[in-house]
Amino acid sequence: MSKFLKIHELDNVAIELDDFSNIKKGHKVACKDIKKGEYVYKYGHIIGKAKVDIKKGEWVHSHNLISHLDEDVSYTYNKVNITLNKDRGTFLGYKRKNGRAGIRNDIYIIPTVGCVNSVVKEIEKESQKFVKGSIDSIFALPHQFGCSQLGDDQNNIENLLASIALNPNATYVLFVGLGCENNSIKGIKKILEKYQRDNIEFMIAQEVEDEVSYGVNIIKGMADKASKLTREEIDIKELCIGLKCGGSDAFSGITANPLVGKVADKIISMGGSAILTEVPEMFGAEQILMNRCVDQKTFDKFNKMINDFKHYYLDLGFPIYENPSPGNKEGGITTLEEKSLGCITKAGESLIQDVLEYTETIKKDGLNVLNGPGNDLIAATALIASGCQLILFTTGRGTPFSTAVPTLKIATNNYIARHKSHWIDFDASTMDEEGLYNLVINTASGRYKAKQEDGHEIAFFKKGVTL
Repeated sequence: MSKFLKIHELDNVAIELDDFSNIKKGHKVACKDIKKGEYVYKYGHIIGKAKVDIKKGEWVHSHNLISHLDEDVSYTYNKVNITLNKDRGTFLGYKRKNGRAGIRNDIYIIPTVGCVNSVVKEIEKESQKFVKGSIDSIFALPHQFGCSQLGDDQNNIENLLASIALNPNATYVLFVGLGCENNSIKGIKKILEKYQRDNIEFMIAQEVEDEVSYGVNIIKGMADKASKLTREEIDIKELCIGLKCGGSDAFSGITANPLVGKVADKIISMGGSAILTEVPEMFGAEQILMNRCVDQKTFDKFNKMINDFKHYYLDLGFPIYENPSPGNKEGGITTLEEKSLGCITKAGESLIQDVLEYTETIKKDGLNVLNGPGNDLIAATALIASGCQLILFTTGRGTPFSTAVPTLKIATNNYIARHKSHWIDFDASTMDEEGLYNLVINTASGRYKAKQEDGHEIAFFKKGVTL
């Protein structure tokens, strides 16, 4: 006999739990007869409406369920009152001069333009001999942009790279420019003028005879100083985690995402911070988040962010519900609102203190929302630029994903945790909140190294013309 999980008393669908049923595990089954045009409920909220009559016990998916999203919906602010119990905690990290703290002793090599990617990769290769003492890594962050962008794209790539350089995990940073690109060293320096930046150096490849040896010599000087640093006990108030999901399945909103939400709440209760992004994956659940905004001003910023992102889709001729992905659907997610309702549980139950623009760094402790797309690498890069030292990445399908800061992959189900154990850091099917929290602290303290942590990539959210 099949086993089902009904998540909320209002739901008229349940989740198939039997591996041997004719309905795939994780997919939806009707708990009662549902007439054509009636709403389908999961998580106690509407996830779409029936395209045809659905009989009790039938499989519910794309063939008989359609999104109910309204592209012209308006939002209201109905603030909810949430109070978290305050707690205390610490981790072992590296205190920075600006008051923040890093969880890694890393040296970044950042190209201002893709034309010098080969240069920064060679500097990275030649600099591995300097990884000693307490240094965790020396690595380059190549990307394809930095020239031929216009308007907002030009401003965004400049601000993004400058903000990445300010991430607390970066003990030292070397910017490498070509010399003729739009995204110039001069522009990066101007952005960084208002920050303490004695840990950042610059090099223009066209102005030196041997750009690789010149860059390696700079890195050597940085490494000599970085290798002598030691970890110290730091209040969790200085910890900021990024919240991200990718390759979601029907269990994402049942196991991994809610578990991450509980850990995020715990860190916030200790004075720390968490940042939620992936705006398109809030569509259909955005009103729930809006009601958690700390005040009217924050709600107004959230409202604008949502509507601006919708117009971005519509202005390019795409429906806002061009989601979920084929992998999501294979895993049992049918509509965007179903995906979103599961996605936002990563944000726990804390009040939203601020809404950040793309490339903007965090200013207020607690839960923040960041403007950015759902694309894994673009969203994770934006989280890094906003100041996250660590990313909690939930997945039901599995991914070897990594980026410039430690990224803990958290499996929604035991199968993917076992099948891809070389990718996965934690099995959330256990719902072990203390275990995940301890993993976060051990990772922040350098006692645990995330799977695939040696892979370092970034990506840029490009929206406009390229010359």
